[in-house]
Amino acid sequence: MSKSSEINIDYVANLARLALTAEEKSQFSQQLGDILHYIEKLNELDVTQVEPTAHAFPVCNVWRDDVAEPALPVEEALQNAPAQRDHMIAVPKVVE
Repeated sequence: MSKSSEINIDYVANLARLALTAEEKSQFSQQLGDILHYIEKLNELDVTQVEPTAHAFPVCNVWRDDVAEPALPVEEALQNAPAQRDHMIAVPKVVE
């Protein structure tokens, strides 16, 4: 790994909110360096004849049509609720 691609693993760990041991820092620094080295290798490829795409394969909507259907009965919808009140799921208060 060249000096220009030295990785400040403490900075990266801080961004990711990770507390790393010295061994983990060494391991992850090596792995990130390997990734950067591979990216540098990919930059050597001639892709001038390759058309830019967002996806390797065509993306199409695979969801079913949005059709209104009858709702679940209240009793069935609430059967697994840990607590209920007035045909609703009761949850702990989170805002004062």
